[in-house]
Order: sequence, then structure tokens, then C-alpha cells
Amino acid sequence: MRTPVQTDSDHRIPFLPSFLQGPEGMLILMACAMAVSMHGWFALLNNFVVERAAFTGREIGFLQSIREIPGFLSFCAIFLLPFVREQNLALLSLGALGLGTAITGYFPSEYGLYATTFLMSLGFHYYETMNQSLTLQWTNKQRAPIVFAKQITASSIGTLAIFIVIILTFEQDVIDRIAGFFGTSLGIKTISLGFEPIYLIAGLFTLGVGLLCRFAYPDFVSPHMQTKTLFLRRRYWLYYALTFMGGARRQIFMVFAGFMMVEKFGFDATAITMLYLVNLIANIYIAPKVGRLIAKLGERRALILEYIGLIGVFVGYAIVESAGAAAALYVLDHLFFAFAIAIKTYFHKIADPKDIASTAGVSFTINHIAAVGIPAAFGFIWLENPGMVFFIGAGMAGISLLLATNVPADPSEGNEVVVGRTPRAVQPAE
Repeated sequence: MRTPVQTDSDHRIPFLPSFLQGPEGMLILMACAMAVSMHGWFALLNNFVVERAAFTGREIGFLQSIREIPGFLSFCAIFLLPFVREQNLALLSLGALGLGTAITGYFPSEYGLYATTFLMSLGFHYYETMNQSLTLQWTNKQRAPIVFAKQITASSIGTLAIFIVIILTFEQDVIDRIAGFFGTSLGIKTISLGFEPIYLIAGLFTLGVGLLCRFAYPDFVSPHMQTKTLFLRRRYWLYYALTFMGGARRQIFMVFAGFMMVEKFGFDATAITMLYLVNLIANIYIAPKVGRLIAKLGERRALILEYIGLIGVFVGYAIVESAGAAAALYVLDHLFFAFAIAIKTYFHKIADPKDIASTAGVSFTINHIAAVGIPAAFGFIWLENPGMVFFIGAGMAGISLLLATNVPADPSEGNEVVVGRTPRAVQPAE
């Protein structure tokens, strides 16, 4: 039985650098490991299901729906907390993500892929739920945006690493095009490993990091005992609304922005891959600056800045006629995801510290409500008028902007909103 230590403990792990020490270091390492499996799985998925499992639109639709189920049920994680510590549940979830990814290549059938996808997705969504909760519990309110930004950077590094592995084992054309861009020859030739080894490498890396975190790091003690029941609090209504609108906006980006690149501007798989690489490299540089910017400006100003920018991006999507301009909008849109940190840190400042774990699960479910309806509903709109999808997205960003103006300049418990504050019971005089 390990003795838990405080989050400010000077317990050090000799073989890890200083930035990976302590609870913040463990969270950064886990974020990198998560990205290797999650984005490695995504990068190969479409080719794998078609070439090895002969999927049609029906099967891939079912698979994507199955992938979203654990996200919609993220609130159920709270029911496990009476039996498993949050830190251990995060590591178990990371292990499930790694295992599901590692075995994906060895089950090239419809129901085999449904099963491995569910396992992988369950691990990912429960890890994300616990990660948000632990980050808010283990960091103070001033450092939280910086720590979240470091996790985004670590995730981008992990994603970039697995993309490079995939390129070196699958995409000679990508290497040749990068070399052509610089007017030189890199002299690099790809090797053909196939799907199974890449899935296995990605999954085993994530599993290995999970085991390292379990046995190298101590059990960190959170400063506040968490409520282990489900609830919705009226005073958190603005946080819930911002979370829902953020999930809706994310679906438009994930489903339709990339599809526009292919359908309207003829981007092939290689061009899309290069666009992803640009996004990742930009995130590694930009995310830490966004975290510091949020800490400096505050959540209200950061969110207002984000949503004004998003209105411009979505209107740009609707009217753009140049492939280069569309690619620039895509990269800018992706970079705005880092500003979502401000929603988490806003909640951090207004929340009762005991509510963090339960609300993390509830917020993930709220975030995924949009994932159930928007892709299908907006798909019909796309058939009639693709630009209208993005104009509606601009309208959603406008609603988010109005919500953001209701965030106080200095949010705190009892000062959650500017307008619509929940009346508090008057405390009896002593």
C-alpha cells in the first residue's frame, strides 16, 4: 500500500527531467501518451476499415456512432469513484485506450472493429474526464491555464511523433512533396510495416507510459474530498451553456471543415496530412502562449477574443473560393481550440472545490450532446447549401460571444455571472 503524498511534495523521480516531476509532470506525460494512441488510431482508420474490413458507409457510420457512446456516458465515471481513486481511474482509462489501439489491427472485421473502437473510446473519454478533474484539483487557479496549455503542447508533440512514424511507413508521397516544397531531395525512403505494427506500437507506447505513471509516481492527494454523486447546479448554468456550444462548434470543424477541403478544393490525403502537420507544429508553439494569455487577460476577454475570431473564420469558410485561404482558415480554426482552456479555468474559479470531479463527467456528456445530432442534421443542410452550414456555425459563435460577455471580469464563487445570478440563501446573523 503506497502512502499518498501532497501535490506540493518534493518526491522526485531520478530518471525524469524536472518538467515531468510531480503531478503536473505526470499530467503532461499522460497527455502525450494519450495523443499517440488516439491520433494514431484516427490517422489509419479510414484506410484500414476499407482495405482490411471492406467497410461501406453503413459500417463506418455505425462505428463512429459507437465511438461517441462513451463520450455521451462520461458522467458514469462518477459511479466508479467510490471504488477507484481518480488518479488510478485515469491510468486505467489510459491503459484501456492503449490496449484498444494496440489490438485494433488484429480484428479486421465489422464486429471486431466495433468492439476495439468501443474499448479505445471508453479509455479515451474516461481519461479525458479524469484528466480535467485532476488538473483542476492539483493546480491553483493562476497556473491552471498554463498547465492545460502544456498538456496541449505535449499532445501535439505525441500526435506529431506518431504522424511521422506513419509517414515514414506509409506515405512516400508526403516525403517527396515536403522535399519538393523546399526544392531539395531529403533522400528518405519509406518502409512498409503495415497497419498492425503501427497500431501495436502506438498502443504499447500508451500502455507503457500508463505503467510508468502507476509505478514511478506516488499517489497524489487532492486538497478537497470530491462529491461522488451526480448533480446539476443552477449557479453553473453559464459553464454548462459554454460547454454545450463549444461541443457544437467542434462538430462543425471536425465533420465539415475537412470535408470542404476535399470536396470543394480537391485536397488529397497527402495534402490533408500536411495540413495536420502544420496544425500540430503551430500548436506546439502557440498553445503555451495562449495559456499565458488567458492567465493575463482573464477568461472573459479570452473567450470574447476567441468567439469574435470564430465568427470571422466561419463566415470565411462560407464564402472562401481560394484553396490557400481555406487552408489558412483551417489552421486558424484549429488554433482557436486552445482557447477552450478558458472555459475550464472559468469553472475552476467559480466551483466549489468538492464539485470538480462530478462536474467534469457531466460537462463531457453535455459537450457530446451536439455530437449526436449535428453531423446528421447538418449533413442534409450541406446537400442543399454547404455555405449555410458555416453561416449557422457563425451564428453559434455569435451565441457563444453573447454568453462570454456574461462571464464576470473576476469570476469566483458567488460571482459566477454578470446577469442571471442565482439567489443565495441569506445566512443568519451570529
